Amino acid sequence: MIVLKSPAELDKMRAAGRIVAETLALLESRVRPGVRTAELNRLAEQECERQGAKPAFKGYGGFPYAICSSPNDRVVHGFPDDKPLQEGDILSIDFGVLYKGYYGDSAKTFAVGEIDVETQRLVTATRESLDRAIEKSLPGGRLSDLSHAVQAWVEPLGFSVVREFVGHGIGRKLHEAPQLPNYGEAGHGPRLKTGMTLAIEPMINIGTNRVKEKGWEFFVADNSLSAHFEHTILITDERAEILTVK
Repeated sequence: MIVLKSPAELDKMRAAGRIVAETLALLESRVRPGVRTAELNRLAEQECERQGAKPAFKGYGGFPYAICSSPNDRVVHGFPDDKPLQEGDILSIDFGVLYKGYYGDSAKTFAVGEIDVETQRLVTATRESLDRAIEKSLPGGRLSDLSHAVQAWVEPLGFSVVREFVGHGIGRKLHEAPQLPNYGEAGHGPRLKTGMTLAIEPMINIGTNRVKEKGWEFFVADNSLSAHFEHTILITDERAEILTVK
């Protein structure tokens, strides 16, 4: 069942989203060559404590960290570690919080120093595909309009859409109905209604769309690069409101 949120619930989700956005901005300011993702994880935990929020991922299904840190060919669920980031890397950080009973969830891919042209094309295309999906998040539309918007943007540019992971509803639970793939034909699925809250999160690869699993972590099967962007959004009467902003 898709849960429509009340104004009071949405106020709490906006607060949770603001904490997520502020924390990701703080982490972004620390991303540079030589930094260890374990340091970024500690910083995220400290920021949650300061803001009175709980890291959404830590302990979720047994996941042991506050952030998912996925450099280069890691698609998602990457473990923070003590390996220094290198010039030219990209780093995807997925982060969420639970605040006053409601979740916020967002992700962003960061450049570590200077990155090459093709890597920048991937990062830009992934971010833009999220923008296109948000533009389609209109009342009366269909859920798959968002899915199609992602695929239709990145595939003509030569990139591929990860199939194994999807966006999702969000609110009192981190993962609520509906599931939201990043590919498919437009015009299918539930009607979008005012009060729906969705986490839209395209994961896009330079090479194959296939992934390989190593424990919690998922890698691109051909070891090419992957990028990931995500926002929690609200369907309103006129347009989508992004909740994971400062």
